[in-house]
Amino acid sequence: MGQCVTKCKNPTSSLGSKSGDKESGSKPHHKKGGGAGGGGGHKEEPSTLCSKSTSELSNGTKASEVMVETPFIPSAMGEPRKDECLDGDGLSVLRIEELFSCYKDEQEDAILEEGMETFCNDLCVDPAEFRVLVLAWKFQAATMCKFTRKEFVEGCRAIQADSLEGICSRFPCMQLEARGEESFKDLYRFTFQFGLDAEEGQRSLQREIAIALWRLVFTQDTPAILEHWLDFLAENPSGIRGISRDTWNMFLNFTQAIGPDLSNYSEDEAWPSLFDTFVEWELERRKKKQEEQALMAKKEEEEESIETESSSPTTHRLETEASRGSQTWGGH
Repeated sequence: MGQCVTKCKNPTSSLGSKSGDKESGSKPHHKKGGGAGGGGGHKEEPSTLCSKSTSELSNGTKASEVMVETPFIPSAMGEPRKDECLDGDGLSVLRIEELFSCYKDEQEDAILEEGMETFCNDLCVDPAEFRVLVLAWKFQAATMCKFTRKEFVEGCRAIQADSLEGICSRFPCMQLEARGEESFKDLYRFTFQFGLDAEEGQRSLQREIAIALWRLVFTQDTPAILEHWLDFLAENPSGIRGISRDTWNMFLNFTQAIGPDLSNYSEDEAWPSLFDTFVEWELERRKKKQEEQALMAKKEEEEESIETESSSPTTHRLETEASRGSQTWGGH
């Protein structure tokens, strides 16, 4: 989720770093295999599921493109091992633990920004896309761009996957589950907490982060009013700096209860005051747009009328001359 975090916390950057651009000389997260006893333990870098390579066969002929499916670590593709035990669901906790170790940070027992970006690359997903948010939801991740060991292991068991291939195969089911009314409500509320900076003890989302997360969480089913709401927040006429949990939660109710024309909205109901401001702003915007359209239509009408009037004398003269010509021929 490196890019996802960055696009929310620093929308102008597209790199996997909370602070913005990643240093060009930064070291890759994965370590190639080394001797035992090395500090922090070295891991072999798993091949990407979607990578391709060409090779030469033993008889000298070149092979066509061959899919490389992570042959270096059994945990990546779920290959059985002699020393592993499966749980009641047929999952190997050992494989899950090994998969986690491929991406974990050297200093902290968690997958952090760099490891998360590599993890997403190996899953062939964009760190900023909806599927990654859904995966974080199923893992019940407490913080963006971070999976603790407990979150990762329990999350993999929850979706019944112990390999990269297994996780990839669960995406369609997870996305389908997220369409359910109660499940989406849970995902929606999770997204607010997920966007907070736990280290700073935030209680409200920064406006820019809220805009990005609203657009992300509504990927599968976008309310008609969403873009107008986000335009309102971007223009920020009320000078808001953050979005509270109550405002976040109530916006989902707003999209379900209020029609696109906003005609059934009432300030007397228990909506946050920000919604009152939005509805007033939106109705005024629509009124202004209608007036501009009416003015343009009137202007076009006037221009057409002027063109018609300017062409009338010529038309009348031609008709008169034609009439005279017919009379002359008739006289003969």
